[in-house]
Amino acid sequence: MAADSGQYTVLVLLDLKSAFDTVNHNILIQRLHNDYGLSGSVLNWFISYLSGRTFNVAVGSLSSAVKKVNCGVPQGSVLGPILFILYLIPLGELINKFSHVSYHFYADDIQLYCSFPEKDYYKLQSLLDCLTSITTWLSNNHLVLNSQKTETLIFAPENKIPSIRQHLGSLSSSVQSSLRNLGVLFDKSMSLEGHSKQLVKNCFYHLRNVAKLKSILSRSDLETIIHAFISSRLDYCNSLFTCFNKRSLNRLQLVQNSAARLLTGTSKRTHITPILSDLHWLPVKFRIDFKILLLVFRALHGQAPTYICDLLTPYSSARSLRSSSQNLLTIPKTRFKTRGDVSFQAVAPRLWNSLPLPLRQINSVECFKSQVKTFLFRRAFS
Repeated sequence: MAADSGQYTVLVLLDLKSAFDTVNHNILIQRLHNDYGLSGSVLNWFISYLSGRTFNVAVGSLSSAVKKVNCGVPQGSVLGPILFILYLIPLGELINKFSHVSYHFYADDIQLYCSFPEKDYYKLQSLLDCLTSITTWLSNNHLVLNSQKTETLIFAPENKIPSIRQHLGSLSSSVQSSLRNLGVLFDKSMSLEGHSKQLVKNCFYHLRNVAKLKSILSRSDLETIIHAFISSRLDYCNSLFTCFNKRSLNRLQLVQNSAARLLTGTSKRTHITPILSDLHWLPVKFRIDFKILLLVFRALHGQAPTYICDLLTPYSSARSLRSSSQNLLTIPKTRFKTRGDVSFQAVAPRLWNSLPLPLRQINSVECFKSQVKTFLFRRAFS
């Protein structure tokens, strides 16, 4: 984004009104047959899953008449999200026709982003044209864009944002200083400072509630609850936390330390390192490293999305050197320590190259996870 490459980025988050409930069954079935080649018993299985659905509204002892459902896929079901993604595939093909515009789909969340060098503002017109085509496609496919919940974020230096905003047309009114993207608070500087503060606040809120239950829970049950309400939040999307400064990381570590003290019943004056070691809890910094290393492993073994794989380049030398067979990655040159140096593209190769050769040569993901955890644990508590 607006980082080491010298480019600016405009991110647009689109919200669909009742997206799962408005999927047209007839269009979906035709798409499954004509576009994806399903036929015979497989197609009939999908048809039987979608057909014959009814609904009614009941309040107390009163109930409305039963009506047949001709649209919608059950959002809480196993097939619901898959069918919705299949329904949206043509929309992705439509977006690909617009140069300078990239996208990500996650269920009914649509993300558009456009990157451009300084003064190449004309590329934003492609983003606006794409948004117009998306609105038309959604209307033709019985989906509605919730324009009131459309949010836009500009990743650029503060003094450049007004001039970029002037070229955003109808999107200019939706520009925010920060926005929530799949549970993460993004800001225009990509520091995630707001996300760090909100995360710590939420964790301590749940930690106080868990503390009230300590007297009626066994230690194993208490640890399970702490992992469910605290550890899961610290680990969520933590591969993004490479941009955190030392203060933000210390805040997260304080949360983990407090959770460990609550579980073990130790005082604030007790040194925390032996406690974490006895619990076999990796400190926050090493949990972040673990997540990044796991993403690298999956990318190198074809188990990660293309946009992650494209960020990693195997090291190769023009001459025959020992390092050529070490399964290393190329570390890109960066210009800004506060941006390029903390990007996944730079951090991931550095962490991967720091692993011992036997770890870099593992082929099983489960074996890799186990041995990397052991390696990081020893590094954390040596």
